[in-house]
Amino acid sequence: MTDAGWIILTGILAATSCALLGTFLVLRKMSLLGDALSHAVLPGIAIAFFFSESRAILPMFIGAATFGLLTTLLVEAFHRRWSVPEDASIGIVFTALFALGVVLISVYAGQVDLDQECVLYGEIAYTSLDTLLWNDQDYGPRPVWILSGVLIFNLLFVGLLYKELTLASFDPGLSLAVGVNATLIHYLLMGAVSVTTVASFESVGAILVVAMLIVPGATAYLWSDRLATILGIAVVLGAISAIGGYYLAGLWNSSIAGAMVVVLGALFGVSILVAPRQGLLARAISRGRLSVKVAQDHILLGMVRQTEKGAERTWRRRDALGLASVHPWLAQWALRLLRGRGLVALEADATVDLTTAGRRQGLQLLRGHRLWETYLNQLGLPHDHVHGPADSVEHYLDESLQQEIGGLVPDDGFDPQGKRIPGESTAD
Repeated sequence: MTDAGWIILTGILAATSCALLGTFLVLRKMSLLGDALSHAVLPGIAIAFFFSESRAILPMFIGAATFGLLTTLLVEAFHRRWSVPEDASIGIVFTALFALGVVLISVYAGQVDLDQECVLYGEIAYTSLDTLLWNDQDYGPRPVWILSGVLIFNLLFVGLLYKELTLASFDPGLSLAVGVNATLIHYLLMGAVSVTTVASFESVGAILVVAMLIVPGATAYLWSDRLATILGIAVVLGAISAIGGYYLAGLWNSSIAGAMVVVLGALFGVSILVAPRQGLLARAISRGRLSVKVAQDHILLGMVRQTEKGAERTWRRRDALGLASVHPWLAQWALRLLRGRGLVALEADATVDLTTAGRRQGLQLLRGHRLWETYLNQLGLPHDHVHGPADSVEHYLDESLQQEIGGLVPDDGFDPQGKRIPGESTAD
């Protein structure tokens, strides 16, 4: 394999390993813990070097993993035993340990051959030079072997404990009730995150590994509400960022790991715009549809209220549009939809006629509105304050809920203002 292939493979392994576990950190609202772990392992690396007097991977890994687990234990101890807020506990522990690591490195900088910039930022470009030798046999880049093992471990961890992780993340109380030890699951997850962080930051750096832990999961949550789907999307996004980041770094002549995170950020930005449910575009479309629906309801309600008073069913088009109480172009769209549904008829003389079906639909809407008013008044809201709240919720009142509310209000046929509540059968 070429050097480029090894670099991309290393990036994919690091990003996907982090994305698998980072998704659960996002779910638990513990994103800052990934930042804490990636920084707090620094003194473990320094201390491991002092004792081993070498940069061999095993002592470095043990030292970093030890401090990663220590970080988790200290955060939990401060939060649970001394009632320190969780975010404050994380901030206290990781800043203290990170500062300790910086001090150790700076004090012994003249004696210790340890590059803090490499620790903080990583250098994935040198992956192909760091080979695994065994009995004078070259087995390829060492980071690839390490991260492959970590990815397999994470896949097994999530696969075997998927139900337990899901239950403990969404509802720790329920997990305890059904016999799942939420505390044990938490510590196992934090241990796995510690190992993954330590294994990854050698390639992408202690700072940039935070983005690989958090951004894929946060981005995936914009695309789906199903955890299994979110995990799959997060892994795919991590792989895309590794591939795209490598070629972006070549184009910009910049840090490869940094470019990978830039791609992750770009994917997140695009997702904010176009994600099908949580994206800004989808929300704008949803709000637009709701506004048009409300406008249709208001037009029908306004016309039905007039016919209820014995007035003509025919309205001037301009007056009918004014009933919608929305922007004129939304009102026009609503009126066209009503015509398409056969609820109103647009005459040649620019008048709007309420059809029989439209009157029936309008009476159903009026029934729902007055049922809400009656129900809210029954709950204690003054009769002259029920119109606004009823107008806000009536558009979400389906037939089953309308029947349920109808059974809860007094069966005298009148709302709090003394107006007749249309019956369930609203034919002419």
